[in-house]
Amino acid sequence: MEINFENIKVIGFDADDTLWVNETYFREAEERVGILLSHYETPNKIDQELFRMEMKNLITYGYGVKGFVLSMVELAIELSNGMVSNDIISQILDIGKEMINKPIELLEGVEEVLKTLSKEYRLILATKGDLLDQERKLEKSGLLDYFHHIEVLSEKQESNYSKLLMHLDINPAEFLMVGNSLKSDILPLVNIGSQAIHVPFHTTWQHEKVTEKETNGKSYKTVESLTEILKYFKANN
Repeated sequence: MEINFENIKVIGFDADDTLWVNETYFREAEERVGILLSHYETPNKIDQELFRMEMKNLITYGYGVKGFVLSMVELAIELSNGMVSNDIISQILDIGKEMINKPIELLEGVEEVLKTLSKEYRLILATKGDLLDQERKLEKSGLLDYFHHIEVLSEKQESNYSKLLMHLDINPAEFLMVGNSLKSDILPLVNIGSQAIHVPFHTTWQHEKVTEKETNGKSYKTVESLTEILKYFKANN
């Protein structure tokens, strides 16, 4: 779908799996906990039950590594009927600490895109997750100076975006969001009158998947890589 780039004044970027690698580490952690708990269930069943536990706990813990680790611990206790060893619990906690301390792996072309667009547009970062963890990742990324505003949202729904744009005095029609999640970064913005570019990541969390029916008739653009968006801006300047 076509985007009217002439109207764009502010560009928002998602962080995890748009600017840097994130979901890959969660998938690796799931595999590791599956091995740790394999005495109690099959890997496939553990994966299903962990997702169920995460969904149950979202309202309590929110998004991010900490809630993920607490869900893994709770699942270990549940599957083992309270018999899980202290050693396994300790190993699960270590998995979480390793995830938090992972080096930031920027995706290809990220700095080039931010450097180029920041010369002409006001850039904001709109992400969700644990505040401390997201702040830590942004600081380690070296990208902080490209953004005029940083917002860590508890959810990425239409109401959250509307409040953010109102707070920043941004007209929705003049705002473009760039992200990897159709559910969180694209469809809510399109629904409130903004524009959006979808940059798929090779791995998508089950909670972030949408159906074809949900995307049918929605006006947004999909590109293969982040650097591809630059050609659209150049073509309109």
